[in-house]
Amino acid sequence: MDLLTPESLGILFAVGLLAGFVDSIAGGGGLLTIPALLAAGLSPAEALATGKLQSSFGSLSATIKFVRRGEVNPAAMRTMILCTFIGAGAGATLVQMLDPSFLRDVIPILLIGIAIYLLLSPKAGDVDAHQRIGEHAFALSIGTGIGFYDGFFGPGTGTFFAIAFVSLLGHNLRKATAHTKVLNLTSNVASLLFFIIGGHVLWTIGLLMGVAQYIGAQVGAHMVIRNGARVVRPMLVVASVVITAKLVWSDEHNILREWFAAAVAWVA
Repeated sequence: MDLLTPESLGILFAVGLLAGFVDSIAGGGGLLTIPALLAAGLSPAEALATGKLQSSFGSLSATIKFVRRGEVNPAAMRTMILCTFIGAGAGATLVQMLDPSFLRDVIPILLIGIAIYLLLSPKAGDVDAHQRIGEHAFALSIGTGIGFYDGFFGPGTGTFFAIAFVSLLGHNLRKATAHTKVLNLTSNVASLLFFIIGGHVLWTIGLLMGVAQYIGAQVGAHMVIRNGARVVRPMLVVASVVITAKLVWSDEHNILREWFAAAVAWVA
């Protein structure tokens, strides 16, 4: 497919618009954009790099919306931002040297755990709750760890950040989502810088989809501010399940897929 035909660019713009909307609420926008970029004919490296460019616009858009509405103060998150930046930069550097496929066994299990946690804890995230660790400990462990994961692999980053803010810092889901977008923007930008150095970004496509992401994220962030946990919780559950299904289905050697096949064979 010719990447720069009006039809191709129109499809990618529409995908970016929807991904920005979804990602600003619950994360998982990469599940839409990366397959679309690959289907358009980009190599895996180009798809990942260009995906980081356009997703940076979405996370920037949502962050601006949340900051303007007083939902989050980035200045108070300096340590978290620094740790996330360092982690994401390290992850993006390492992924260009190693194969991240081994994470495909672990991530679906974690995501299913998130969905179960939200379903069995119906009040989690409705209001602020007890804080379990200090913010500096959170920055060093969660900021650095999930930042590294986003630079190295990526799917579910926003979901992981949101659940960490709820379960460890006691934020309600609306507040957690606002803080998540600040760190998501940080990890996107850090990863993007290292992918630019690697020379894999397709700028025309990335910028076009970035505009779409920006618009979609504004709409999604507005919904979070208005509806809070009522819209975020189901979206987080759906995002966790869909990301898991995508990762398991696309990897024939995934351990969950092998367990499922074995169970079906045993029943048969």
